[in-house]
Amino acid sequence: MRIEARGFTFDVRAGGPEGGTPVLLLHGFPQHGGEFDDVVPALHAAGLRTYAPDQRGYSPGARPEAVEAYRLPELVADAVGVLDALGVDAAHLVGHDWGAIVAWAVAAGHPERVRTLTAVSVPHPAAMARALAEDPGQRARSAYMTLFRRPGAAERALLALNAMGLRRMMHGVGDDARVGAYADPMREPGALTAALNWYRAMSRRDLAVVGPVAVPTTFVWSERDIAIGRTAAEACAGHVRADYRLVELPRVSHWIPDEAPTPLTEAILDRTQDLV
Repeated sequence: MRIEARGFTFDVRAGGPEGGTPVLLLHGFPQHGGEFDDVVPALHAAGLRTYAPDQRGYSPGARPEAVEAYRLPELVADAVGVLDALGVDAAHLVGHDWGAIVAWAVAAGHPERVRTLTAVSVPHPAAMARALAEDPGQRARSAYMTLFRRPGAAERALLALNAMGLRRMMHGVGDDARVGAYADPMREPGALTAALNWYRAMSRRDLAVVGPVAVPTTFVWSERDIAIGRTAAEACAGHVRADYRLVELPRVSHWIPDEAPTPLTEAILDRTQDLV
């Protein structure tokens, strides 16, 4: 389905029982709403109605050119705008990677719109900021962002040789067909630049204003995540002012929804079951 929100058209994967308690699923880089395809069947069976939008830059109808258009407040406003367009007052919120950053910010700034939060892979922005300041290991893990923020250079590096850079980056996602399902849309004109603009628009100022979260929250982290280390993961608890759980997945990479959909689904259902 397609949703009109904030002057843009968002492609949205919708499923589950009509009238079911809504769940908004926010994807990360360089994927799209389809990264939750192996998660949603069990959510539907539990009576939940899911919506997985292709976010700003990923939906062709929501692809502004200016880097500033991809600042975190705009991404948060998109998520709230999609809920408005769907007529949803409050939803369970799930976000992976960049989608987790947006989800943390929505939960912090608009708690009345969020029933529960399940953040996947990326911790609260303040926990991440502290880890970057204090943990050399986390700084090393995040060094890739320097390339991603370089216009032109990043696109060339990631798209060369049939997008080999993108494909290698997604080691752990699954077989070639699954990797291609994410990499191929990024080869469309302007698509990768729009996705990378999330990194280029990122600022400490925008991250710093994300306050503590006061809704029931689960953070799902995997020990083999090459981007997020234990320091950042364990610091997350200090930024939640409600029931909080850390679910650690052993022997799983960063790509949790693709590589470990069953334990992720269990974590989501465990978090939502009392509020369905």
